[in-house]
Amino acid sequence: MTAEMVAPAWMHQQVTAEQYAAWTEEQCAGIEIVDGMVVVSPSASKRHNRLARLLANALDAAAGPDWNADTDFDVRLQDVPLNNRRPDVTVYRAETIDVAPTRPEHVLLVVEVVSPGSETTDRIVKADQYARAGIQFYWRVEQAPTGAPLVYTYVLDPATGRYRDSEIFTGVVKLAVPFSVEVDLGQI
Repeated sequence: MTAEMVAPAWMHQQVTAEQYAAWTEEQCAGIEIVDGMVVVSPSASKRHNRLARLLANALDAAAGPDWNADTDFDVRLQDVPLNNRRPDVTVYRAETIDVAPTRPEHVLLVVEVVSPGSETTDRIVKADQYARAGIQFYWRVEQAPTGAPLVYTYVLDPATGRYRDSEIFTGVVKLAVPFSVEVDLGQI
């Protein structure tokens, strides 16, 4: 006899912002909410987590005292229907560290590290959602099976409300905007 995994009922119903606020940290871990529905995110690889951490550390050090860079927390893109995303790295106003939920107006830059299974979501869906929410900068990191990852950087075009291509980096990311930063991703 085999046991089947049965998802809890709350994973099959549209969730409101008020309901989500009442959930425990354990319920919120490893999920995103898209159009009110729970989307479970698989555990990331060690390479993915290391890339995210290296970027977060470099961005945090470069951003100065007004900005923080952290990993793995919700950014509330929309209340109705509820849309919460968990970027791999988020650069946000330091003064909002204790404000929950983090809103797009608190965020300067989001970074997504693309993994097998998240290609379309990270390349198209999340980029569109972040742009519509008004987040000024978006970086997408493409992992290479061997060698340094590629980092695609985008800047929000306020006239169109969409991201426009900026620069592409392999190995070393060196930018002056949104602040001066240099990070060597070749050390992965």
